[in-house]
Amino acid sequence: MIRRPVAAVSAVLLVVVALVAGCSTDRGGDTNSARDAGPVAKVTFAPENDATKVNPTVPVSVTVSDGTIDQVALTNANGKQVAGEFTPDKRSYKIIEPLGYDATYTWTGTAVGTDRKPIPIDGKFTTLAPKNTVPATINIADNQEVGIAAPIILQFKAAVQNKAAVEKAMTITTDPPTEGAWAWFPDDNGSRLHWRPKDYWVPGTTVHVSAKLYGLDLGGGNYGYSDLTTDFRIGRSQIVKANAPSHRMQVVRDGRTVFDFAVSYGEGDEPRNVTRSGVHVVTEKYEDFMMSNPPFYTNVRERWAVRISNNGEFIHANPESLSAQGSSNVTNGCINLSPADAQAYFGTALYGDPVEVTGTSIALSAADGDLYDWTIDWQTWKTMSALDGSTSVISATPVAPGPPR
Repeated sequence: MIRRPVAAVSAVLLVVVALVAGCSTDRGGDTNSARDAGPVAKVTFAPENDATKVNPTVPVSVTVSDGTIDQVALTNANGKQVAGEFTPDKRSYKIIEPLGYDATYTWTGTAVGTDRKPIPIDGKFTTLAPKNTVPATINIADNQEVGIAAPIILQFKAAVQNKAAVEKAMTITTDPPTEGAWAWFPDDNGSRLHWRPKDYWVPGTTVHVSAKLYGLDLGGGNYGYSDLTTDFRIGRSQIVKANAPSHRMQVVRDGRTVFDFAVSYGEGDEPRNVTRSGVHVVTEKYEDFMMSNPPFYTNVRERWAVRISNNGEFIHANPESLSAQGSSNVTNGCINLSPADAQAYFGTALYGDPVEVTGTSIALSAADGDLYDWTIDWQTWKTMSALDGSTSVISATPVAPGPPR
């Protein structure tokens, strides 16, 4: 047996102990460094934290890098939670509900980093406060069937300065494709924007209108009150051919004359009694209507009245002019028919039907009301756009037709 010196053995043990001690010291330093490092997860808000005058239509979200969202909520000043949804990886949460004007919204919640350390989700922002919000209306209702000359009219309740922005916020989608353009008309208790096709609508066309007005800067501190949409359908083609010298009126449906009535037009003894020449558009109809035309008459009950302009022109029954119908023009500007003929026509008339009056001394114009669209030639019409006619486009995206009527 070989015996080693005690001194040598002790030396070996000291070396081993020293090595072990050295390794233990290094590990302890690494652990303390990781423990002292901050959380790796970072929270990003859109819009950024403490943002002010935020448009309520901008995308709103919170995103976490190097971690996931554990829980989160966006609430308004009343504590009501705004609807939102997570991305599949739970790294982001976006708001899916419209926000309000002039409101403060607060983020709360917690995220957990890849290092398993939690961090708070804590932020807020404030939306812009308009001077005024401006409502608007569209003239054609959902699922309505209209005539081939019907314009689309957007009526604002106040003046619009930023007209180009409004046109850019509008979308017209038709099937079949239809060429058309926007035109601004003189303000009448608020700005008015019309869209019409270059030519009469094709019968059976389906139309979708979208107006993204909420949050839109209309100028002068005014903003849009709400978005608007409508879906409608163009009905059959029906055109009234009204030639004053003939003392007759034809109703042409889908290319075929279905009525040929004896009528009487405006006497024309003075300008106010001239039936205006040009393409009128049917806008309203009443089985009974009280008409006045001072000094000639006041509050006279007329039957089967179809309005064709806002200057007081109607197609209606008038027994008092029956002897003149078909032979002479004696009215104050309306188109008079017999009660039976007026009732027959009344039942066929749709909003938007064209009434083409010819052969009189005065043309339909802006002086006769708010719907004289078809008296304006196409090139002039396009110059009435705030975008100089650049919205005269062809829409090729089909839209579903409304329910059967």
